[in-house]
Amino acid sequence: MASVSDNPTITPSRYSMKYQIPLNRRRFLYGTSIALAIPTFESLSKGNTEAEQGPRRLVCVGNHLGFYPGNFFPEEDGKDYLPTSTLKPLEAHRADMTVLSHLDHQLNGGHKAVQGFLTGIKKEEASGFPTKNMSLDQAAAEHVGSDTRFPSITTGITNGTDMCWTRSGVHIPPVNNPAKLFQGLFIQASASSRETQRTRLKYRASILDALQESASALNRTLNAADQNKLDQYLTSVRDVERQLQMSNQWIDRPKPESPIEEIPDEERQQVDEVELFYELMALALQTDSTRVTTLETGLGFRTSELDLESYHALSHHGKAENRIEQLQVVESFLTTKLSNFITRLKEADIFDRTLIVFGSGMSDGSIHSNRDLPVLLAGGGLGHQGHIICPEDQHERIPLCNLWLSVLNWFGSDSERFGRSTGTFSLMDIA
Repeated sequence: MASVSDNPTITPSRYSMKYQIPLNRRRFLYGTSIALAIPTFESLSKGNTEAEQGPRRLVCVGNHLGFYPGNFFPEEDGKDYLPTSTLKPLEAHRADMTVLSHLDHQLNGGHKAVQGFLTGIKKEEASGFPTKNMSLDQAAAEHVGSDTRFPSITTGITNGTDMCWTRSGVHIPPVNNPAKLFQGLFIQASASSRETQRTRLKYRASILDALQESASALNRTLNAADQNKLDQYLTSVRDVERQLQMSNQWIDRPKPESPIEEIPDEERQQVDEVELFYELMALALQTDSTRVTTLETGLGFRTSELDLESYHALSHHGKAENRIEQLQVVESFLTTKLSNFITRLKEADIFDRTLIVFGSGMSDGSIHSNRDLPVLLAGGGLGHQGHIICPEDQHERIPLCNLWLSVLNWFGSDSERFGRSTGTFSLMDIA
């Protein structure tokens, strides 16, 4: 298990999405200084309180191998676009989602740059940023804190994916066994196991105390560069301390009862894992075990449901028609699973308070392109606009991190920057 008010409605243009973000004095003053990048406020109030509406939730789904652009992006903008093969399985939810074209992080590096999908920053470049290469999901998890048993849950179909990163730049490996995730969500540990966990936490806490004291003494003897390195180290220590405090708080609290049968710890086909992970993610959100969850599909993704050659090999299609047709099948398979997940959230009556980010840090896998990334938003109570075509010109392009910053604001965070953001997401200039 990984790291296991008043709200204005924003309506910048016919291309924009209506959504509500918390308004405070700091954000309002900040917004006035970059008025051209911030949409106008229609209203400074909302009808129901946060408690009445329920908590907001964030789901991020990323595919390491991208989506073939011709299969993903519609040609038309607006709500009346002709769906592509990848979007057809989502037709039942067309009114509840938005596809965005021409967004990226200006990163290069092929597979290595995919790690920047939710961060905007590659690990190798992270040292120059105050929050390193922290990912969108982890920024949201920090806002949740200890309100849920798990600040976030990261899952993955295969090993080797690298989508989620902490504030200190540490990669969070995904849970890739549905049985273990089920146990973490619903199986109460025995009294002896809880006591062992409590002892382990106390032991780790004492080590951290000693490290903090040693670091404070050492700091007085270091030059500026070494003090900066030590500060980065202490930031990591504080992250661990925060996680320890959260763990202590939840050790003895009973877990919710599962509405489904326990999942046995045995080998299963990938198609079962996709369905199971989506089902478990939905249950985790529905039981408020977490409000932030992610799903990654990696390089080695395979499924017996599809009689195809290696997905990774297919992504290197070389414009061969038969391979692109097979990619249509694989990518439609992935969006069909997403469609089923959306239906599940609607049935649980939590979809309008759940924002789903779906896409990849790669576009065309055949040329290892990290530009014009496939991005789709669903749910969240937004006024979805079908297909938004962002400026393609290099001097006018909108950073994807601008969208991530607006997602964080929607979630309730008062962050004013995220990654390489230059403002919040707005398309006023092309209205």
